[in-house]
Order: sequence, then structure tokens, then C-alpha cells
Amino acid sequence: MSAQPTTQNKSAGTLRLQAALQLLAQSGHSLPTDAPQGSLLWLQAVIDGLCMLSSRDALTGLSNRRQFELAIAREIDRVARAGEPALVLMADIDRFKQVNDTYGHAAGDEVIKAVAQALLDCVRPMDTVARFGGEEFAIILPNCPPAFGHTVAERIRMKVQRRPVSVAPGVEVAVTISLGGAFAPQWVRSSATLWIERADQQLYRAKAEGRNRACLEQPTMLQVSAEEKGLLFGTSQFQDIE
Repeated sequence: MSAQPTTQNKSAGTLRLQAALQLLAQSGHSLPTDAPQGSLLWLQAVIDGLCMLSSRDALTGLSNRRQFELAIAREIDRVARAGEPALVLMADIDRFKQVNDTYGHAAGDEVIKAVAQALLDCVRPMDTVARFGGEEFAIILPNCPPAFGHTVAERIRMKVQRRPVSVAPGVEVAVTISLGGAFAPQWVRSSATLWIERADQQLYRAKAEGRNRACLEQPTMLQVSAEEKGLLFGTSQFQDIE
């Protein structure tokens, strides 16, 4: 005999649902109007909305830190299995504290949102753009050969530089970013921490060399031959992969 839900349990469930709906409403997420409240379609929309909120940065709409960590873990696995090149870019808004100190935090938010949009305008649908924290962003670019890495980084840098941000009526702020990049070692199962640290080192170099520039680490591994690939697959944990 199954236990019937008590009034207390029903009340708690109603409160949790109302809190979820309030959170969705505050984020601007709309639920389908053609589905009755409580229907499967309506409940699925609620779940989808909550999943989106859990993976997105509230200010910019970019992937948040948690979603970025999941994405870079998948990319590390793909690079180790397929050997395709991949690039991680770390980007930081130059002299961002001055914007906050001069114009206020609301202006700083506008700058962050404008830079986020500029980054999105420069990448492919397959790429991941995330707000890494504060005024720092991270971009994962799968299947990005070293020959194109600096071109991509420069395109992003120039896009931001050419887009002044309106922070008040009649007031525009010139914004620049510095970028650092590192390529994933092909056919090697690295770690997210090491990969990001290498990109961060290049970002620090870009800042030290005057800001508003992109510095990329030179790839340390050359192209792997077919014979080397055969040896790798024959003697490693990947030998069972079709």
C-alpha cells in the first residue's frame, strides 16, 4: 500500500515550484502559453528553463564557470581520442577597475555585457564562450589549428576595440581586452587545470607587454604520423575504440 502525500509535503512541493517559477520570471524566461499549467509540456518547459539557468551566467547569458568546466572536460577527452587541435583563450578586460571607479558598477556591468556580445559575434556555434569570473572570459575553440589561432584571437581583440560602450547618456567608453591562448597537446589526455594555467601564463604576458594584445603559446607537439597513431592505439587505453 503506497503512502499518500501529506498536506505538509504538498505545501512544501508547492513552495518549491513557486520559487522555481519566480526565479524563471526574474530571469525573463517565458513558459509556453499554449500548455496548461501542470501539464507535461508545461513541466518540461519549467525543467528546461531551470537547466538553462544553472548553466548560464546571469549577467551576460554566456556559459557559466560550471558549464565551462564540463565543456573543457569533454574537449580534453575528444582531443585525446581524435587528436584534433583545440585552443583555449583566456580574455581579460583591460583596466576594468578604472571603469567601475569612474562610472560606477552599473557601467561596469554594461562593459562586461558588451564584451560578452563581441566575443559571441566572433566565434562559431561549436565554440564555447564562458564568463570565467569577474571581468575574465574563457573560450574553447575545438578543431582550431595553430595556423589560425592567432588570427582568431586578433579578430576577437579588434572586435572589442572597435566597439565603444555606452555607459551613460552621451558617454562612451573605449574598451580593450588582453588575450592569452594555449593549444591542447594532441593525443595526450591533459587536465583542465594545466591547460587553463598555460593560457593564463600567456594572458599575463599580454598584460605585461602593454595590454590590448593577444599572446599565444606555441604548440609543443608536432603532427603525429599514422604509424605513431597506430602505436598509440595499440598500446594504450584507447585500443578498444573503433
